[in-house]
Amino acid sequence: MSDHTEQDEVLLQAAGRGDMTAFARLVERHQAWAWRVAYRFAGNQEDAAEIVQEAFLRLLDASGRYRPSARFRTYFYRIISRLCLDRARKHQPVLLDRVPDQPDPAPSAAERMMRQETALAVRAALDALPPNQRLALVLRYEEDLGYQEIAAAMGITAKAAERLLARGRERLRRLLGSREGFFDA
Repeated sequence: MSDHTEQDEVLLQAAGRGDMTAFARLVERHQAWAWRVAYRFAGNQEDAAEIVQEAFLRLLDASGRYRPSARFRTYFYRIISRLCLDRARKHQPVLLDRVPDQPDPAPSAAERMMRQETALAVRAALDALPPNQRLALVLRYEEDLGYQEIAAAMGITAKAAERLLARGRERLRRLLGSREGFFDA
């Protein structure tokens, strides 16, 4: 993995020198997880696509100034995090009827209805959270980042990330009521 990380840093520096092929490789390599974070945060495909597009444009713009003082992925998470929080200040979240990237292994109609109801409840609960808490939860539970990585992505301390997650989990528990199985870990 360190080779992959170093290669990402080298690719971004090459993009800063005008190598668009290197930048295209970065986009191919990171667009899926970037879209996933933006989608989980924003709640709709259009906003997620705009966030990711803007994130890559900002990454390209900064590529000439980039110095690998942090891992590339941490650096890029920081850009996406800022854009998500900026968008939250400007837009109200939208409720979804389903999450498009969930695999559907042919469940029964009742299971599908229960899943849909659960997804709507979780989406509504996430949308009711303050943007910082929502982003911390998305980075933790959707991207499996640790406190240090969340802190770096959001520009806060690890302790602040820990507190955001604790407050976000507690608020989700209250909002979701008796639903079981959330945040057992």
